[in-house]
Amino acid sequence: MRLASLAVAAAVVSLSGIGSITQAHAVDALGEHTATISFRLSAADLGAGVSWGKGVLSFEGHDYPFRIHGGSGAAIGFSTTQATGTVYNLYRVQDVEGTYWSVQGEATMGAGKGGAVMENNNGIHIKFTSNSTGARLAFSVERLTLRLTPDARAALQNRTDGTAPHQ
Repeated sequence: MRLASLAVAAAVVSLSGIGSITQAHAVDALGEHTATISFRLSAADLGAGVSWGKGVLSFEGHDYPFRIHGGSGAAIGFSTTQATGTVYNLYRVQDVEGTYWSVQGEATMGAGKGGAVMENNNGIHIKFTSNSTGARLAFSVERLTLRLTPDARAALQNRTDGTAPHQ
């Protein structure tokens, strides 16, 4: 019933000429695009699994390296993933830190492509596309914790204090 109502509403919007306004809002459903991200993640699983890696957040003209680790369930195999994506609703670099959750499916045999959307408790969304290599089959809830490196934290602290980075 609800699906039928949505279809009728979409048809009315399309015919009334305001479809382009609705489409613009649909593109921004995750919030405001505020940063970009790239990371490399390795995963090893035998039932429950573990993931680890590193990456770079690009925010307001600065690059912030980070480490990422976590785990998943209901998976078997090993894969390495290279991902790039968009960060939404990030207004303070520190808010990118935290635990992200997503539902993930992966079927990699040799090489594969994928993508996901993750969200942390600060309301930060990360939408990414990825290329994977290895042999892994997974359909699970993934929990990944992202932490800025000590160097990134020091650089951030220097910027917020108004002092120059130490050389």
